[in-house]
Formats: sequence, C-alpha cells, structure tokens
Amino acid sequence: MHAHLRLALASAAAAALTGGLLTFSAATATAADSTSVPQADFNGDGKGDVAFSAAGAYVNGKKTAGQIVALYGTAAGVSDDTPSSAISQNSAGVPGTSETGDAFGSDSAYADFNGDGYDDLAVSAPREDSGSDTDAGLVTILWGSASGLHGGSTVTDPAPSAHDLWGKNLAAGDFDGDGKADLAVGSNAATIYVLKGGFSSSGTPGGKYTIKPPIQGTDAGGPLNLTAGNINGGQETDLVVDGYETDSVYGWNRNYYIPGTASGLNISSAQTLKPGVITAIGDIDADGYGDIVSGASWNTTTEDGTPIPDSGKGGKVWVTRGSDGGPLTGAATGITQDTAGVPGTAETNDWFGYELDLGDVNDDGFLDLAIGVAGENIGPDTDTGTITVLYGSASGLDTTAAPQSFSQDTAGVPGTAEDNDMFGLDVKLDDVTGDGRADLVVGSAENAGDGMVTYLPSNGTKITTTGSHSVAPQRTGVSTTGTPYFGANFAD
Repeated sequence: MHAHLRLALASAAAAALTGGLLTFSAATATAADSTSVPQADFNGDGKGDVAFSAAGAYVNGKKTAGQIVALYGTAAGVSDDTPSSAISQNSAGVPGTSETGDAFGSDSAYADFNGDGYDDLAVSAPREDSGSDTDAGLVTILWGSASGLHGGSTVTDPAPSAHDLWGKNLAAGDFDGDGKADLAVGSNAATIYVLKGGFSSSGTPGGKYTIKPPIQGTDAGGPLNLTAGNINGGQETDLVVDGYETDSVYGWNRNYYIPGTASGLNISSAQTLKPGVITAIGDIDADGYGDIVSGASWNTTTEDGTPIPDSGKGGKVWVTRGSDGGPLTGAATGITQDTAGVPGTAETNDWFGYELDLGDVNDDGFLDLAIGVAGENIGPDTDTGTITVLYGSASGLDTTAAPQSFSQDTAGVPGTAEDNDMFGLDVKLDDVTGDGRADLVVGSAENAGDGMVTYLPSNGTKITTTGSHSVAPQRTGVSTTGTPYFGANFAD
C-alpha cells in the first residue's frame, strides 16, 4: 500500500489519494503487535510461529489464487528445514475453491478465536467472487491445533450488498475486555465490522456491531490498515485505523485512535493521530501504556511540489506515546534517516517506515523497533531495501544507542542486494526460538516478485547474522510461477 509495490493483489488496497497527491499501488500492509506483543502460537509449543501471505501464488494453475504460509518456530529458529504449512482454498478442510484472482492470504490476523488454547488465523481473500457479486471478498478462520493450522470455517459477511473486498483489512483484539478475541474486518467501505468473540466451530461470532471512522470509502478503498493494541492501559484493546480524507482539492492520509470500552470500540471518542499508512503498537518505554508508531513512507512533496503535511524526505516514522487518556499526539516525535544516530541518509523514495514491528530483542523490558526501508538504493542497485533496528529505553526509542542496519549485502545475511528486491517489504519481531527474546523475520520481493523470507536471530543483546537463514517459496510448497510475493504481508 505504499508508493510503488506492495502487491496490487487486493486492490481495495490499491487506493489513491484524491487529487493525485499520493498513489498507493499495493495491497494492505501488515500491521504490528499490541502492547504486550503477543505472538502467534498455532501449535501450542510455546515458540512463536510466523504466518505470511503468498497472495499472488498460482494454485492448481489458477493465477493469483493465493496461499497463506505458516512457519512453526523451533529452538533453531525458522528455515527451509523447519515445519511449515502452505494453505490454499484447495487444502483439506478449508472452505471454498482456489480460483483465479481470489488473492487468498492477502491479509491475516491471529488470536485464539474459539478459546481452545491454540491460536487461530483469520485470512482474507478480498477478490473472491460470490455468485454475481464480483470481488465480494471472503474471510476464513484457520484453526490451530497441536499439529498446527488445519481446516477452517467461513466467517459470513453480514452485509454483502453494502461493500466489496470484504476482509481486505483484519485486526484481532479483545475490544470489550470480556476475555474473548474479537475480529475487526474492513472492506472498500468506510464502515468497519467488529465480530465479537466466542466464535463457534462454524465461524459464527458471538455478536457483531459496526463503527464508521471519518475516512473515505467505496471508490476510495476504505481503511488502509487496522491495528489492534492497548494504548490507554485499560483491559480493553484499542484500534488504530489508517485511512485518508479529502478536502475540496486534495486527499490526505488521516489516522484515528478508537478506544476500546466494556461495550466495545467507542467511535464517539475517536482521536486524530499523526499520519502513516502502517502502524505498530507496543509499550516501548515500559510505562504501562502502548505507544503508537506510524510509518509515513512517502516524500516531503508530491510530484507537482505540493507539500505533504507531517512527511519527511524519504519517509518518516512518528512515535506517539500512550497514556490513560489515550495517545499524546501533540508530543509525538518524528524520526527520519537524518535523525541523529539513525543509519543512512534521507533520500527521495527510500520509503523509510514502509513496514514496522515491535518486539523485545534483548529482553530488557523495553520494546525495540524494526523499520523496513524497502526503497533504499545500495550502490548502483535501486529499491534493494534495508532494515533499521532501533532499541527502546525508559525514555522511548534511543536512536543513538547502537542502532543496527541490515541489507542483503550485510555480511552473513542470506542473498545479494539486487534491483527491486525490496528487502524490508515486511518485518516481524517475534520470539520464534522460545528463548524469551524477539528475533527478526524479513520479507522481500526477491527474484522479481517470487519473494523470500529471511530470519535473523537475537543473540540476547541484539539482532545478529549468526545462525541466519532464508526460506524460499518452493521449499514450503508455494509455486514460483507468476509473482507469488511470498512473505509480503506478515500476520499481526
């Protein structure tokens, strides 16, 4: 959903800001973890599992039918040799049939939806047709078990005539604090459906309601992203909606914080946030309140020179602290590649903040931030991409405290930096080894859109290349025919 790539598969995601300010030519990006950084554990073994899209994959000869892939964590991390599942609508027990253009796997969100102790995975196929309704969209829950993800159930669209691209955005959280996981679902409309926890084995939720933040819908594409997390310290999960609004001439990115309450998400208490088309939520400074990190990966002006509010050359990351009253937006801090200590230099189309995720790499109680810089050029290679890791402290992110930068030209990182690899197409900080420290998992557009997932472990102090691995699509059962974009969207 960023400036150049990000899968044009779920095109609800291919939304443009009115007036030609910005064009997002790609599918919904993955949002990040909530305050406590819960990680998926589909098989209940105590090690983090990583799920991600291959929404452009051919399945049984059907172009862009799509798959979702899960890598199950082990003591040695994740690699080509660790257990995995590549699931399509042709997989046993999964509803539907793989068809051309469905884009199954475009977005996904994990939680224990049925309360059996195993995390489940909600998966969208936003281009699924339903009878004569083209691109109606479909949401499926894949169920966790001791052997990992298996089978699934359809989550019925409660208002199919009101929108298309049902499921193009997903976020899971306990928005009413009742101890049951809820699912927020977006489409090409501005209205967001919240399906209440207590899902049955048939995919029926415990209830439903809607919220309508003041963003553009329908032709404009609805939400850009949904991110769940606890910002105000309550027991209910809050929701951040990345979207945009238009005035009489231009369109501007506009994001909203919507607090959770005992009766669910309270749209009447929504607050405007700093811009960004991707959001991460987590308690960076360990003060008990979740902080909001927003990635505004565009440049300072449009092609015609129109200034874009709150943007930075080559991209900017905004950090907004949480409090018992919600986000402290007026005191938000902006970080660019020109910020003291941050690796690199801000340049046009670097896309600093293209993707974000939070996790505790060094187990010091403060969350650290991985930033995708997917448009970074390295030498003569364009859009090869890098990753920046900034470490948290009691005062927030410390940009000068030994920040790290990785590319495929970094010694020990698998692969080689090449044109359009977009290393950092997505990022994930999860403890896939079970040692209590978050490891870094990176998606890229390796080999002209085949995609690749790279694992860089934590050594207890920082991210290291020692013990790193790469995972190629074909090793998990994903075809490299066409452009599967394996690893483009991690589940949140």
